[in-house]
Amino acid sequence: MAETDRNAVIDETPISPVRPASHVRQNSLEKHLQHRPDPQELKDRHILLDTTAAPALQSAAHDLERQRATDSLKKGLEKRPQREDLVERNILPDSTAAPAIVGQQRELEKHMRADSLNEKILHRPKPEQLLKEGILTEDPTAIDSAAADKLYEENIEDEYAKREGGA
Repeated sequence: MAETDRNAVIDETPISPVRPASHVRQNSLEKHLQHRPDPQELKDRHILLDTTAAPALQSAAHDLERQRATDSLKKGLEKRPQREDLVERNILPDSTAAPAIVGQQRELEKHMRADSLNEKILHRPKPEQLLKEGILTEDPTAIDSAAADKLYEENIEDEYAKREGGA
């Protein structure tokens, strides 16, 4: 029985054919190598680090850069004025409306203010009535419109002269 075991032929052929599989694999690898992106493209896509530091130090340099950016943002946020200050200085609107409709809200408020002023102007009393009620008084030194225009032009010329370093 031991002799039959020795005479038995052992099949040593590989389970998968080596030659054809490696050939297909090699062609696939060559195709991938031909189409792989260049290093600059990988740096642009933030896959490779764009640094001249040694590879062992690149991670530490990246961490330091992130920490510097974080510190800078924290410092900026600490110095940022409060919302109330920005509203008071008319930088932010004093509104609880959604940001997408703030523009329309302002436009509506502007039209409502204009309508209110027009309504008040339509119903204001006439100067004669105010004179009769003693609210207005007639000014005996009142000047006519031609003299007022001349005075206005003189004042404007004086103002220009002051601003230009003249009079």
